[in-house]
Amino acid sequence: MTFDPFNIGKVPVGGPVPFFILGPCALENEKFAWEMARSLKEIADRTGIHFIFKASFDKANRTSVSSFRGPGVKDGCRILGEIGKELRVPVTTDIHTAEQADIAAEFVDLLQIPAFLCRQTDLLEAAAKTGRAVNVKKGQFLAPLDTVNIAGKMRAFGCERFLITERGTTFGYNNLVVDMRSLYWMRKEGIPVIFDATHSVQRPGGLGGATGGDGELAPVLARAAVSTGLEGLFMEVHSDPANAMSDGPNQIPLEFIEDLLVKLIAIHHASH
Repeated sequence: MTFDPFNIGKVPVGGPVPFFILGPCALENEKFAWEMARSLKEIADRTGIHFIFKASFDKANRTSVSSFRGPGVKDGCRILGEIGKELRVPVTTDIHTAEQADIAAEFVDLLQIPAFLCRQTDLLEAAAKTGRAVNVKKGQFLAPLDTVNIAGKMRAFGCERFLITERGTTFGYNNLVVDMRSLYWMRKEGIPVIFDATHSVQRPGGLGGATGGDGELAPVLARAAVSTGLEGLFMEVHSDPANAMSDGPNQIPLEFIEDLLVKLIAIHHASH
């Protein structure tokens, strides 16, 4: 089973090379978002990759009630929309409620469903009915072939432009493991697949009041995933991960991302 290739803005899904979703975990402030977007756009232009900018307007599932969340849906989506328009790049963000789907769809090109909400039928339906492309993150509690049911929901709601993101599976307490076979199995079912290299190295709640992670492993898993085969790669990138307001231990330093992108494209060409 296969899927029909489609575009997210000018970014092809199902083309000869994978595309990349890159950006910081949280939309920390407007100035920071613009700095990251401009830097990543310049890197994308130099490396020739297809690029979607990401940032979350609300980190709604933080470990602690005192953790930073973000500017909220209206201001956050406005910022993302302005970035997308000026830099001429597609943009994406997470939504958490059905009501947020319509708000975000006015500004972003790709709606993302967080992993913990991947089976929320009303949320999937609301996202599908906006007409935007939808990226559903596979829950850490799901087997790869359980995503066939998510795909069935999206198609039933009239959405053919959707993707499923692999982002690790719960492995005991405070740990995730990635089974690269899942990329093959999901694609075999005709599902376009993204691999999330940075959330896959999380240690959920591993710091007690916050999530930890093994960020040094994100490039390792990214290289393995590209050689396995996929449609896109998701990586969170930050100019100063040590001082990031969310998911600092897992984000790839901005200074390293260009070299990694070059290597990933080379691995793709060598293995396909």
